[in-house]
Amino acid sequence: MSHFIDVILPIPLERLFTYSVTSGQANEIKPGMRVSVPFGKSKIYTGLVHSVHQKAPEAYEAKEIDQILDYEPIVTVTQIQHWEWIAEYYMCTLGEVLRSALPSAFLLESETLVLRNMEADVKESDLKDDEFLVFEALQHQSVLKVQEVAVIVDRKNVLPVLNRLLKKKVIHLKEEVFEQYRPKLVKYIRLGEAYTSDESLETLLESLTRAPKQSQVVLALFQLLGQTKKPISVADLEKASNSSKAVIKALVDKEILEEYFIRTDRVNYDGSDYNAAIKDLNEYQKEALRNIEKSFNDKKVTLLKGVTSSGKTEVYVKLIEACLATGKQVLYLLPEIALTTQLISRLQEYFGEKITVYHSKYNVHERVEVWNNVLNQEPKAQIVIGARSSLFLPFRNLGLLIVDEEHESSFKQFDPSPRYHARDAAIVLANFHRANVLLGSATPSIESYYNAKTGKYGYAEINRRFGNVLMPDIELVDIKEAHRKRRMKGHFSERLMEEIQEALDMGEQVILFQNRRGYAPVLECLTCGHTPQCPNCDVSLTYHQYRKQIRCHYCGYHAALPESCFACGSPDLDTKGFGTQQIEEEVLKLFPEVRVGRMDLDTTRGKHAYEKIITSFEQQELDILIGTQMLTKGLDFRNVSLVGVMQADTLLNFPDYRAHEKAFQLLTQVSGRAGRTKKRGKVIIQSYNPYHQILKQVTTGDYDEMYKEQLYEREQYKYPPINRVVKITFKHKNYNILNEAADWFAGALRNNFGGTVLGPEYPPVSRIRNQYLKHILVKISKNDSLARSKRNIKRIEKSFNAISMYRSVRVIYNVDHI
Repeated sequence: MSHFIDVILPIPLERLFTYSVTSGQANEIKPGMRVSVPFGKSKIYTGLVHSVHQKAPEAYEAKEIDQILDYEPIVTVTQIQHWEWIAEYYMCTLGEVLRSALPSAFLLESETLVLRNMEADVKESDLKDDEFLVFEALQHQSVLKVQEVAVIVDRKNVLPVLNRLLKKKVIHLKEEVFEQYRPKLVKYIRLGEAYTSDESLETLLESLTRAPKQSQVVLALFQLLGQTKKPISVADLEKASNSSKAVIKALVDKEILEEYFIRTDRVNYDGSDYNAAIKDLNEYQKEALRNIEKSFNDKKVTLLKGVTSSGKTEVYVKLIEACLATGKQVLYLLPEIALTTQLISRLQEYFGEKITVYHSKYNVHERVEVWNNVLNQEPKAQIVIGARSSLFLPFRNLGLLIVDEEHESSFKQFDPSPRYHARDAAIVLANFHRANVLLGSATPSIESYYNAKTGKYGYAEINRRFGNVLMPDIELVDIKEAHRKRRMKGHFSERLMEEIQEALDMGEQVILFQNRRGYAPVLECLTCGHTPQCPNCDVSLTYHQYRKQIRCHYCGYHAALPESCFACGSPDLDTKGFGTQQIEEEVLKLFPEVRVGRMDLDTTRGKHAYEKIITSFEQQELDILIGTQMLTKGLDFRNVSLVGVMQADTLLNFPDYRAHEKAFQLLTQVSGRAGRTKKRGKVIIQSYNPYHQILKQVTTGDYDEMYKEQLYEREQYKYPPINRVVKITFKHKNYNILNEAADWFAGALRNNFGGTVLGPEYPPVSRIRNQYLKHILVKISKNDSLARSKRNIKRIEKSFNAISMYRSVRVIYNVDHI
């Protein structure tokens, strides 16, 4: 009887592929194991086994697999079910989810190897110069990689050379799969076996009297062995004996010392002094905890709405403690990597090394180790803290899922596919595990609050700050009026400068928020008005002063700062608008004695960059911290008494139905960084329109009023949470083909969905990386089946792809677009 396996390949194709296996392999293979399989003419891919069966494919003859890569499954059956839901709901392929979910080290791709054809009779005179170089190299080396051939012939594209050699039968090619992950081995040192008895040691020390440095190393090793039971590393011995690696190596060569290796995790928690007592909750926190536990008993997802600094984390800690007591795993999702820095140190006080962290700043090897620790339910991976990608980890026994700052748009992935929302995908994952879900926020998303109001979610609330600290005093400053009266210094109003000076005089810290990085968004010629544009995108280039560059924030294109206008040659260039760099420069001019830090995408590129900035601000090594929205989320700085919002209007005047909701959330969150201890904090919001409804609601902290207004508008215009939306984006390098294709698709959609189709319309930035973009928005009523609507859209796409002219147009779906 023939045996077959269905395999998920990490490529964007709709179907699974079937391969044949022997009966022995069929007994060995389980779903969730990796196999390397041939695909296409010569490529070898890593596939994930979906199922083992005996049904042969009808459309093609099944190829044999190349090899089995695992002894045990590295992906659980629950994970595969969850990935299938993500693929179906977010209208992408299972292969795209697989590529996004698995650490890249698990997805071994084959490499082409060049081998000499031993049977060929080669005449060297027939070979061209570059061909001879490769032939000669293969006489000294049996195998060459493609990049090695590129170095030998000194050119990037070596395919023509290899093709000519293949035709002349000088070489043949082979595909080989390479393992990317290598365990970290740390070198330790011990005494050689011959010197374990006291007599042999005495003899050894006598023999080393003429080598004082070597004798010193042996004595230092004794001392270290007396002090600790742990293995002694080479670095420790070097430090303790105050000698060099060369001396230790000489002793190893003499077989007096012995080297050995121990496999070590790259991600480790150092320190064991945790066991801090979990803080007692105040009456408001206890009440919230009772409501959460009651909702959990009713098997409901629960929303915790707690004002900023109300002590939501302490409530989470109590729930985590209860979950760990049942022997289950906890996943704590955060929107920003910056937040993990503070949270880890707080949770480690309580739970020590039960915590592991997972996010995009980890390298390939670190991700594999965290993956394996979670899969094997290691003690060090009982609590996983991470950004949205940690949702894909192989939990076997998940008991609690906390989504902190659940309103954050960072939980939504925009590119590449799958364009999933981590909050919604987390709720489905918890459902598979029968785990509890808690969504926490001071300013919940309108969808979550609507679900709580309609009884779909449980609800708990904390409306007092911890320690009964007063909410910050929020003041609006009219910068239009201040400009008219010439009371502005750069981008600072007199009122903001007074408050900064007062806070600095009191020895307190200040946060300044400007939601744009760089120095200035626009560089403009004062003579002809020309602005340098990105050659690949429809945006102006942003001026970055420190690098003396103009850069595109979409495709990364950059050029040196021009000395004169590209259009008219005039040297009179000026900047319009302002970013975090410009604010930093102005602060240093206005307050020369002050220590200033900046936290934006430019300053946090390194692995530990977030940590360094946050720690130095926490330890009061900085007086003023300037930053973009990564500053606003859940960070806890005890000594901050003032928060300044440089310009609120950019948040309000954004072409998006969620603009007002997001502005309220962002301004409330950034205000919440002020006055988190005894003294009441102060917030200054500068705006050209201080009478805007949203700004008034922020100053009074009136979330319910904002919710009612926004919900009324969305009911009128059929937006979420009343309706579902699917955004369809079309991409093509030809402007005319894109227009025709988008119009055709929109027409077909209108035949199906009627008047709930908006577009096609160009987005504010209508060309990125030389590809033109157009959007269509489909609104789907709650009464209509979402699954059926998606099937209709997919059916239209099939007809669309059948038209040869439109086949090259890329169609991208974004379900529940944010």
